[in-house]
Amino acid sequence: MKGKPTLQKIVDKFPKVNILVVGDIMMDRFIWGKVSRISPEAPVPVVLFEKEDFILGGAANVVNNIHSLGGKVSLCGVVGNDDYGQKLLKKIDEIGVNIDGIFEEEGRQTTVKTRIIAHQHPYQQQLTRIDRETLDHLKTTTYRSLLKYLSENIVNVDGIVISDYGKGVLTKKLSQTIIQVANRYKKFIMVDPKPKNFSFYKGATVITPNAKEAGETSGVPITDPPSLKKAARILLNKSKCAVLIVTQGEEGMTIFESSQNYFPVPTVAKDVYDVTGAGDTVIGTLALAWGAGAKVIEAATLANYAAGIVVGKMGTATATRKDMMEAMQKKR
Repeated sequence: MKGKPTLQKIVDKFPKVNILVVGDIMMDRFIWGKVSRISPEAPVPVVLFEKEDFILGGAANVVNNIHSLGGKVSLCGVVGNDDYGQKLLKKIDEIGVNIDGIFEEEGRQTTVKTRIIAHQHPYQQQLTRIDRETLDHLKTTTYRSLLKYLSENIVNVDGIVISDYGKGVLTKKLSQTIIQVANRYKKFIMVDPKPKNFSFYKGATVITPNAKEAGETSGVPITDPPSLKKAARILLNKSKCAVLIVTQGEEGMTIFESSQNYFPVPTVAKDVYDVTGAGDTVIGTLALAWGAGAKVIEAATLANYAAGIVVGKMGTATATRKDMMEAMQKKR
């Protein structure tokens, strides 16, 4: 209660913050239908098609969340020279985000996750997911174009978010170059990491693995507070980051500034319908709050509010500043 006016002032500053997001740009495709019967060809449901939605995913969803919360944001990454790539560029342009830092690569598939959702009132169920992707590293010409854009634009932003979904864009060389340039210009770097690439992000400001990723990367299965602290100690030592934030779903998140200095932030979510993209919401909100001058506990609390809003919606969702204000008012 006492901290709410301060949190609201931070949210009010979001429109003044400018974030650059770098990483794996994806499209989330949702096919919605009704289950009509079981197929005579195999023991699987027959879904009667009703509609399909195309929603920004991966690094593009981080951008969409920052934009939805009123922040200034730009995106740097790669799409394929295909129909889905064009659709993605159009959707990003339509929300008013500059697409100059997005490069098309010949022969590369744009990453698309297709989820088939069937509903029979009052239930909804995801039946399957189909992934379309290219995991190869970037061609030399694409890599150089991306690096040139980053070098020219980093001076204009408050901080950088690296959104790593393991789709081949973020190599160790590129990641370390981004961190070095950011440090030179005194810009903060926040990373949503892929466990296999954790070593890429040494020297980042904030790293935000979920509990499963933290357990995988540290080699310590996280089952209770002691194992969480042990895993965090290993990760802090590995990454040399200033802050490690382990997100824990319905248990909220825990902030580690050192192995001795840590504090939990409980969740504010009441109803959880879908966790798709919640990590993107968390890191986008953290970046905006950090850029607005928030302390780490304030930034994490605001990220929890935003995540609590999006998990209460179906599909890849975003929160607005109005949603945030209303959520904070309800908690008073």
